[in-house]
Amino acid sequence: MGRRTRMYRGAVGLFLVGGVLLTGCSGGGTNDTSSAERGKRAAGPAPAAPGGGTAADVPRPTDGAEKTDGLKESTAPDYLSTFALDVDTASYGYARRTLADGRLPGPETVRPEEFVNSFRQGYHRPDGNGFTVSVDGAQAGAEDGDWSLVRVGLATKAAPSSAERPPAALTFVVDISGSMASSDRLGLVKTSLGILTDELRDDDSVSLVTFSDEAKTVLPMTRLKDHRGQIHDAVDSMEPADSTNVGAGVRRGYEEAVDGHRKGANNRVVLLSDALANTGDTDADAILERVDSARRDYGITLFGVGVGSDYGDALMERLTNKGDGHTTYIADEEQARKVFVDQLPAHIELTARDAKAQVAFDPKTVEKFKLIGYEDREVADDDFRNDSVDGGEIGPGHTVTALYAVRLRDGASGHVATATVRWLDPKTRAAHEETGSVETGGIDGKLWGGSSTRLQVTATAAYFADNLRGGSLPGAPGLGELATRADELARTTEDASVAKLATAIAEADRLKGGRTDTGTGAGEGEMD
Repeated sequence: MGRRTRMYRGAVGLFLVGGVLLTGCSGGGTNDTSSAERGKRAAGPAPAAPGGGTAADVPRPTDGAEKTDGLKESTAPDYLSTFALDVDTASYGYARRTLADGRLPGPETVRPEEFVNSFRQGYHRPDGNGFTVSVDGAQAGAEDGDWSLVRVGLATKAAPSSAERPPAALTFVVDISGSMASSDRLGLVKTSLGILTDELRDDDSVSLVTFSDEAKTVLPMTRLKDHRGQIHDAVDSMEPADSTNVGAGVRRGYEEAVDGHRKGANNRVVLLSDALANTGDTDADAILERVDSARRDYGITLFGVGVGSDYGDALMERLTNKGDGHTTYIADEEQARKVFVDQLPAHIELTARDAKAQVAFDPKTVEKFKLIGYEDREVADDDFRNDSVDGGEIGPGHTVTALYAVRLRDGASGHVATATVRWLDPKTRAAHEETGSVETGGIDGKLWGGSSTRLQVTATAAYFADNLRGGSLPGAPGLGELATRADELARTTEDASVAKLATAIAEADRLKGGRTDTGTGAGEGEMD
């Protein structure tokens, strides 16, 4: 172990010669297949399509021209949609915080999938590792024709209790730069780590790294048993300094994680920062290529926790995407308890690596469709079964929802879409798949006032996000109507998170002056 660590540090040192330091102040499926082979570069057969063919038989785009409405129409429309799974929720948390401060979030910080994935869905969960696949929908309507929403829901097994999960080895990398010097930043981080110290088990371990202009190990990897007081003292000792060097902080954090690596434990680096890097190299790839061997050889992943009214959302997302992890955002102690107590196993444990989804729409029934969000997680259709292409890392207790705006052909009846999720076992790297599908009868009910309140919540969150970033989804209500519907759903579901959604929508409507946005249409196939 010592020799491997020295080799790792040596490699990092070579990378850093002339290096770049970041400074500044982010329905269950039926098919299950396995493969012992890893890293196949040839794509396998595409998901099954109706009529005995495969999705590969669907016409694929060969060329395209930009239409006057900005939508790209291919000569051979594409009826496949492929993306890496994502369980980030930071975009929604930061939007709520920004709206509460009386400001509209920047459109570039709004990612609809993170709004949608912030809410409970109620999907059936599998008993073991892997996913269930549920596909449903409803008619949304629109002025330019009948549109539907199709929801693809993926769920992992329920999160274990604290007593049942494997032990954790967590390296906390804390930003103590000058921009963190407020109660809702470093103060909240200290409160959060104090809560976590009390929550962790005796057989868990933590280390603590801080960074400002340089990185410092405040606490090496330490077992919780008989050392909680020492850990609390280390957390309490953190004080804001001057400039920021995220590159040095992340590098030192991974060094500590490798030094303290525990076989059989969940080993994770947790970055807590406002991610406000405004000078130097802000490229996540340039920072994390130095620690690629730690991720590859030790399976150490990165969990980003964002704080602050000004937050470097883009940098934090890129860091965690590159680090095989995910992000969340906390604005107060209530959210800190949710992340570090209620959801802890989901944030530190993995049930699936490199998970991707592919949805094959039937061109006989579907005229056009659009995936709402996931622009940053797009994967080439041919790379769906290429296991060397990066996907998403998913833990227990997570759900992933992909919402599509779909327009059916006039009088269409029959198969609408088949959704397939593919993932690698975190330990064996064996590949597995599950599928689910939906017919026209499964999406012909009305959305608003329909039987599925959770689908209505999903639609409300997606429409809200699309409005904030200036989109034009067909059938989308204005913010005033959306706020009213969210209020009704909050009462129906008795869900406090939906009530908070209604408050955020109403505030956005006030800030926008009650403007109403309407949706538009497009040509056949996938809408850009």
